[in-house]
Amino acid sequence: MTRSQAVRKLQLSLPDFRRLCIFKGIYPREPRNKKRVNKSSTASTTFYYTKDIQYLLHEPLLAKFRDQKALAKKISKALGRNDVGDAARFEKNLTPKLKLDHIIKERYPTFVDALRDLDDALSMLFLFANLPGNQNVPPKMIARCQRLTMEFEHFLIRTHAMRKSFLSIKGIYYQATIQGQDILWLVPYKFVQQAGPDVDFRIMATFVEFYATLLSFVNYRLYSSIGVVYPPRFDLKSLEQGAELGAFQLEGQQLEEQAEAGSIMDTGANEKAQAEADRLLANPDPEQNGEPQSSYATAPETSVVENTAGPSETPLAALDQFASIDPNADALLQPSLTADSQVAGKLFAPFTIFLSRETPRHSLEFLLRAFGCRRVGWNSTLGEGAYCDESDPRITHQIVDRPDIPIPAPEDDDEDAQAARKANARVPGRIYVQPQWVWDSVNLGQLQRPDLYAPGATLPPHLSPWVRAKKGEYDPTKTLEEQELEGEAEAAAVADEEEDSEDAAEQSDEEVAQADLADLADIEQGEGMEVNLAGSDSEASEAEEDDEFGGFSGDEDEEAPTTAADAHQAELLAEAKGQKVAPTKAPTAKEKVAAAKDKRTKAEKEADEDLERRKMMAPRRKRKMYEKMVYSNARKDEEAEKLREKRRKIEKGGKKAAK
Repeated sequence: MTRSQAVRKLQLSLPDFRRLCIFKGIYPREPRNKKRVNKSSTASTTFYYTKDIQYLLHEPLLAKFRDQKALAKKISKALGRNDVGDAARFEKNLTPKLKLDHIIKERYPTFVDALRDLDDALSMLFLFANLPGNQNVPPKMIARCQRLTMEFEHFLIRTHAMRKSFLSIKGIYYQATIQGQDILWLVPYKFVQQAGPDVDFRIMATFVEFYATLLSFVNYRLYSSIGVVYPPRFDLKSLEQGAELGAFQLEGQQLEEQAEAGSIMDTGANEKAQAEADRLLANPDPEQNGEPQSSYATAPETSVVENTAGPSETPLAALDQFASIDPNADALLQPSLTADSQVAGKLFAPFTIFLSRETPRHSLEFLLRAFGCRRVGWNSTLGEGAYCDESDPRITHQIVDRPDIPIPAPEDDDEDAQAARKANARVPGRIYVQPQWVWDSVNLGQLQRPDLYAPGATLPPHLSPWVRAKKGEYDPTKTLEEQELEGEAEAAAVADEEEDSEDAAEQSDEEVAQADLADLADIEQGEGMEVNLAGSDSEASEAEEDDEFGGFSGDEDEEAPTTAADAHQAELLAEAKGQKVAPTKAPTAKEKVAAAKDKRTKAEKEADEDLERRKMMAPRRKRKMYEKMVYSNARKDEEAEKLREKRRKIEKGGKKAAK
């Protein structure tokens, strides 16, 4: 069914039809035989399944859309009669309210289904939460998106469900694990967003309306699972003063703190499992009882509150490691303890961290709190809710994003100089790091060395935690020696030698040219015209001494050895004749490259011949697929080689600068 037929059948306008399809999750379809469905017409047409359109005929929102249409007619008639008061009264009192609760229940019958579809919803809502208010995006919609997203962030902070984060060009990627479901969303940087004229905000606003309803349902279910009242108290005045995450006051704090301490158990828990857990806690060594240690025996059945609350003091069980039998097989992804909320809740727990004014406060505060840090401070001018000020002696780490901060010099008598120095100098006993330290520590699941992230230092590469280098691809975490192919290092060394020789030749040419110019300048000034005639005799005598006959060595007619085998044979012959063995020269880089090429060409010829025989026996379809695969692999190898060459030049430039 075409779109025009569907609109006529539903008796809706095109904008209302689009809204209804977005709410119900119905999308256009591409028919198998477009020419037959379109009755031999070649016009570009949008098609829908007839069954989907018939399903929309029974939607309760159709009545609301028709009420809106009738209200629009009344308002237009009132404005035509110049009754502005009646039009305003109609719009205020008769506007029908759309409720999408039944649609949420239809599209997501279980809570896990809603979590699986939360990626796009969070990305869209975080985007609108950072947009400026205008005629296309009303401030009320922005405020709703900000509140829903911060409520979701509060849940992640309380349950330590955050796992990974990555700084990209488009924004900051976050990943959380809720009830076994990995949720990944994108948050744009807090820059001034300019809305382009080619963006259809009506369609985007429809998606925002649906996603906001979905996230409100999800937030209610998540808050109820940890025993916190939803919605939390919201202080608008604190938000206006820049409190952001501190503008919310969660109720049920005592219940949550008791759950974090592990003192609350589910009333319906098994008493036998609880007694077994108490016995194991009283006797932590299972070998004394003659029983094998089990990682499941120490995990009694507890309520959702205890499982999703803060870190527990029980030791973590070791995870099994799976080794591959075949050494040539791909490496298996080993399980990691970083996916545990207990580990995530203890990462930054013992620290007191201060955020400088130039750092992204909201994202850093969210990550630090989600990974256990409860003491985060910043300058009071950036907003209220800070734990401490910059002069607080309890601060252990300070995150800065500026050039190197000098170490404080000895104090002098000038008070102004002392104040200026204290404002721009380091505090003794405090660790200064750049913001990337937080992200890398979160992604790797352990604290990184602070000296690698010191102010002004060259940072290590910030890699995506979801991309793993495959075999043959460029891996920035490994050294060049581990990734270079056979003969690639020698070829690069030869190329460097040629470049150095060319540079030296160019420099010598420049020096000769400058010397010639200097001689010409001396001649023009009348200097350098004296001729030493006696020097010609000495030069001739030196030439004669060089041309004196030195006798025959007997080795001039013999050819120089070309290979290692020839050199070894020449040494044996010289030893048999009683002659001195000439020292063999070490092969140069060019000779190494040539030898490697000879070996590689022989092996490649044999492999190519074998492949040609096998390709001749293969069917045409498989042969084409193989050729495509070879082409794509060659492209990947070229890209990896370019990246290695780029890294080689960077490292060479760094060594030269160090020298």
